[in-house]
Amino acid sequence: MVWTADELGDVGDQLVGAFQNPGILIGIPLALLGAVFMSFGAQYQHRGVTKVERLTGSSGSNGLEFSHLLKLLARPSWVIGTIMLGLAIVCQLSALAFAPLIVVQPLGAIALVITTLLNAQISGHKPTKRSLIAIGACVGGIFVFVAIAALFATEKPVSDAELITILVLLAVVAIVFTGLWIWLRSRIGALFYIIAAGVLYGFVATLAKVVIERIKAEEFDWLTLVCVIALIIAAIVGAYFVQSAYASGPPDLVVAGLTVVDPIVAIIIGLTILQEAAGAPLWVFISFGVVGAIAVWGVFQLARHHPQVVSDSQEIPIERGSHGGPVDAAHPRTGSIKVTEAVSKVWPEPPVKDRADKDSAGRDATGKSDDR
Repeated sequence: MVWTADELGDVGDQLVGAFQNPGILIGIPLALLGAVFMSFGAQYQHRGVTKVERLTGSSGSNGLEFSHLLKLLARPSWVIGTIMLGLAIVCQLSALAFAPLIVVQPLGAIALVITTLLNAQISGHKPTKRSLIAIGACVGGIFVFVAIAALFATEKPVSDAELITILVLLAVVAIVFTGLWIWLRSRIGALFYIIAAGVLYGFVATLAKVVIERIKAEEFDWLTLVCVIALIIAAIVGAYFVQSAYASGPPDLVVAGLTVVDPIVAIIIGLTILQEAAGAPLWVFISFGVVGAIAVWGVFQLARHHPQVVSDSQEIPIERGSHGGPVDAAHPRTGSIKVTEAVSKVWPEPPVKDRADKDSAGRDATGKSDDR
């Protein structure tokens, strides 16, 4: 496609106008701050879930039991992670109050980069070339989407008919995922929980945006109340799926799914129902489809080639722990190891990292138990 000088000038004017919008200039930093909180919160929560599994001697990979959930409340690491995720939600909602949904929502992808570096430092599972390509596809696809959305995103009041449509779609999605979970619970893994949570959180973000705009317009009626109730229920069910995903896979895989599936669902709703990109040329929608597909492809590739997933399945031997032994000569270290080696020099002890190696009983070298 060849653009004329006038068309290029129009795009340039739109780009300048987008970043002159004070709402976007406030919303984007808030969304990025929320991504940081999300990264650390995910790591802390994952740590809490795995410790509860170890202490109870039962796996939550097929869905956490009620006893698991009760014990999580007594884990300081999980509680800290929950507080951080709460702060992430506050930042996200604040960002939605200032900027369009399809601009703010995808920025959570930056959490994937932070979580990947954190998990590599803590677990000792260094990223491989394939996993880095998958992460690049996730983050790159989402950020290209944001760049395009920032040019054409607009906001319009949500009508009652549009809101009812969203609520009906949420009910259908919730019924489908609940039915699949009941039917296939013994066979589903992390990817199911990640996708289910991501889809539900996409609706949560959309409903939150609607509620915020209606409160700002002083239009809090019965339908808005129903919207709030649906939002809370979807958030709770999504949170359960997230905790089950932590029991089934590494935290950066969970964050990858959430930061890709969540915004894509929210964006599809914004494009098709809320008409936030009404009037955009055809190439914009084609671009949305292409970069969205690339991001989703990245999630599935990461689920297949994440070093921790591969190591747990014993498909390849891989160095474990922060101070593992020498690497098998038959499986030499890849060039991607330089990424986490560089991070370890700058950030040798992330705040979520244990101060001492723990044995299987959860005690450190001094014999004191780990309560976190």
